[in-house]
Amino acid sequence: MTGSRGPILASTVVAAVAVTLVALTLRPPDVPTYPLTSGPSPASQTTNDAGRALVGPVLYTLDATSAEAWRNFSFRLGAVVDGHGDLAFKRYAIVAGPGAGILDLGETAFGQVRTVPADGYLANEGAAEPRNPAIASWYTYGFFTHVLSPKPHVWAVRTADGRYAKLEMVAYYCPGPQPGCPTFRYVYQGDGTTRMAP
Repeated sequence: MTGSRGPILASTVVAAVAVTLVALTLRPPDVPTYPLTSGPSPASQTTNDAGRALVGPVLYTLDATSAEAWRNFSFRLGAVVDGHGDLAFKRYAIVAGPGAGILDLGETAFGQVRTVPADGYLANEGAAEPRNPAIASWYTYGFFTHVLSPKPHVWAVRTADGRYAKLEMVAYYCPGPQPGCPTFRYVYQGDGTTRMAP
């Protein structure tokens, strides 16, 4: 009699674990979401030019939900732009704009990064589906939750015109929550120096 309880108990435990795992994967993810940042219209972008100013920290959320089109972001204009930008976003992919580069500063607090390096920035790899090795793994993926969570890293960006910025990924989800709305915090230095604090 006692021997027959072992397989039944084991089956019950396995079934309970399976039900728990299925429930975890079906439950809507509890993730931070941010409203999209409304930026200047293309006609007014020159009036929002940061020039030689130190700008930030700024929290910015953009719509990168399309699997077909890259969304280009300019630090100097503080907005998504139609032409080339300093960074480009498509879903979870982030790459440098033409002539720009990215450098992973590792796991550190955003506020502790007061200067960024002058060199060591990585360009994109590949042409058809570009990938930037410095920021390609900016997230961790939850196997059971299927949620992308930003790593606590800070990245430095050297823009195409030789300016610098620091960047921290904050979130990835649009309100709803739906994937594809990266939120990031940045500071941009318009004077060409690597100083990221007053």
